[in-house]
Amino acid sequence: MASAALALSVIACGTSDETAGEPAMPLVAVTTAIVSVEPMTRTLSAIGSVVGRPGHQAALSAPAPTRISRVYVAEGERVTAGQPLVEFEQAPFDAAAAASRAALAAAQRNQERAQRLANEGILPRKDVEAAAAELAKARSDALVSSRAARLSVLRSPMHGVITRMVAVLGAAADAGQVLVEIADPRTFDVVLALAPAEASAVLPGRRVELSSGDAIDDRSLGLGIVESVGAIVDSGSRSVQVRVHVATPVRALRLGESVTGSIAVEVRADAVVVPVEALVPTDQPGRFRVFVVDPAGIARAREVTLGGRTSTRAEILSGLRGGERVVTTGAYGLADSARVSRSAAARP
Repeated sequence: MASAALALSVIACGTSDETAGEPAMPLVAVTTAIVSVEPMTRTLSAIGSVVGRPGHQAALSAPAPTRISRVYVAEGERVTAGQPLVEFEQAPFDAAAAASRAALAAAQRNQERAQRLANEGILPRKDVEAAAAELAKARSDALVSSRAARLSVLRSPMHGVITRMVAVLGAAADAGQVLVEIADPRTFDVVLALAPAEASAVLPGRRVELSSGDAIDDRSLGLGIVESVGAIVDSGSRSVQVRVHVATPVRALRLGESVTGSIAVEVRADAVVVPVEALVPTDQPGRFRVFVVDPAGIARAREVTLGGRTSTRAEILSGLRGGERVVTTGAYGLADSARVSRSAAARP
């Protein structure tokens, strides 16, 4: 009996020592958060630029072949309505205007004479009609030359900013050659480029959060409203243009400035939401997983399907339920079934 008891004691002691010798799973300090169920806005992000609004910009050109004699403003300057911008050589315009006025006066006298002689039966009616046609042409020529004389000094048609100036003192200018472009800075819009599939989800009137396109200085530029969605695909970029009216700009916008827009396309009232820090990319592109902490403090990897996403939150379409606890800080590099430190878990 004593020998049997001793044997049992040795076996018991050996089992205890072996259990004690097993390495304990280390605790990993992490931060956790509770999966919430809340309204979530699905957004689309796009890059675009500041452009002038139709009807609030102008392009000015020379009225006839001429030469530039004076340039009053430079690109980027603010101008007022009626302010002179570019002046051409005046002599040719003055001479053309004087010649057209003289031709008009002669045509008027010729038409009156032809009408008088026709009434007396001396001239046929066809001569009167020819004189009337010449008078009409002389009037048209006088109007054209008078308009050209007025445009021999290009003046701003609006209060605005010179967005393009290519006039050079002493250079020749062709008729119709655009020399100055002006835009009203109070009416700038933003044009965003979206893929055709994404653009189909955008409707006029949707809210847009605008921010600077500069990665170094990414600041809010205010709110905008989708004004229109293009009906054609740009042949170069293969994108659809979405024009956004800037409703409440934080600061003055600059023409051509790069802008990032976040367009709200849908609001889900009961979305399952986690912090973006909880998302861990998998080996498959576009796929993510999270680590769900069970009551025993074990973090188990679980693949999820993403829906909408912002800079701080992500919607989970499948793989999680509201109320579960997930790892946020410390999720990267965490092994499946790792023991996590409950004391480091954040309060919900």
